[in-house]
Amino acid sequence: MPVKILFIGDIVGKPGRQAVSRELHRLVDRHAVDIIIANGENAAGGFGLTVEVSKELFQQGIHMLTGGNHIWDKKEQVPLIFSDSRIIRPANYPAGAPGSGSAILTTPGGVKVGVLNLEGRVYMKNLECPFLVADKEIEWLKKETPIILVDFHAEATSEKSALGWYLDGRISALIGTHTHVQTADERILPQGTAFLSDAGMTGSFDSVIGMGKEETIHRFLTQLPAKFEVAKKDIRLNAVVIGVDEVSGKAVSIERINMSC
Repeated sequence: MPVKILFIGDIVGKPGRQAVSRELHRLVDRHAVDIIIANGENAAGGFGLTVEVSKELFQQGIHMLTGGNHIWDKKEQVPLIFSDSRIIRPANYPAGAPGSGSAILTTPGGVKVGVLNLEGRVYMKNLECPFLVADKEIEWLKKETPIILVDFHAEATSEKSALGWYLDGRISALIGTHTHVQTADERILPQGTAFLSDAGMTGSFDSVIGMGKEETIHRFLTQLPAKFEVAKKDIRLNAVVIGVDEVSGKAVSIERINMSC
């Protein structure tokens, strides 16, 4: 049987956490999931992550939380957040940034799964090259396991696609995050890497990517600062399940999930 990895798209605020609480165990049973990973950089109030929120998500059954450009937003929490090895941030931040960019998980059956978090540079921060950082990180992860999942937190579909092709055959899956809009381009690349440009988000879809419609529209109309509040209606869970051969580390299946909660 392949190792089944469930990756949950960006969890946005309390509505997103409630969706995980309601649906996670059913998803695990339905898809025979072995490991659960979620992007948690927006899980606390829509921006950032706190220790309390991360504990809540781990108690619900998530095994690892990945990050992105908003992982630093609750700055007073950053040192505490990264004291937990189950929380990683993009590996291509400069040396000295708190936390780690990759980690190894072990399934209940004893299978090791490597997880790598990277952040894109197109329309985002001028970070270290995610392609070259991926080379280094994958080299050490491969010493532990052939099964490696990459969360590429990036804006541009072209950058995500390019990294997917660059890493094809060297990782099990590359799943994009950040845009909060699930794409429909899931596939397994020729050398065995599962790919999806964006897993989407888990939160309110009666919103502008998880935030209240009115204040967001007001900001676009006026170009003035606005305080964003997490929207609360039409809650959905976006995720993807990847099946991976335990020996080769190659993907054998990929399935998108978009469910109302």
